[in-house]
Amino acid sequence: MTQASATKAPAAQARTVRLVYFAWVRERVGQAEEQIDLPDDVGTVLDLVRWLKARDEGYSAAFADETLVRAAINQTHVKPGASLDGAREIAFFPPMTGG
Repeated sequence: MTQASATKAPAAQARTVRLVYFAWVRERVGQAEEQIDLPDDVGTVLDLVRWLKARDEGYSAAFADETLVRAAINQTHVKPGASLDGAREIAFFPPMTGG
C-alpha cells in the first residue's frame, strides 16, 4: 500500500451549538443553557427536539408536546422543520401571547 492511498478522509467537524431554554422549558430541563455537539443524524429543529427528549425525563417533559414549544435559530424564529445548518445558538421557549 502506498502512502498516498493510506491517507485518511478528513474528519467530520463537530457541530457545536449553544442551547438556551426559557420559562417553563428551562424549569423542566433544569438549566438555562448548555453547549452540545450535535449528532450527525440531527439535521432539523424537530430532530433535535426528539434527540433531546431521549436524553432524560426533564427533556422528555419539556418537549412532551412537540408542537407546543417554539424555537429560534441565531435569534430568528423558525419552524420545526428548519435546518440546523449554520446554527450557533438554538433557543427553546413556550408560545407567547401578545398584548
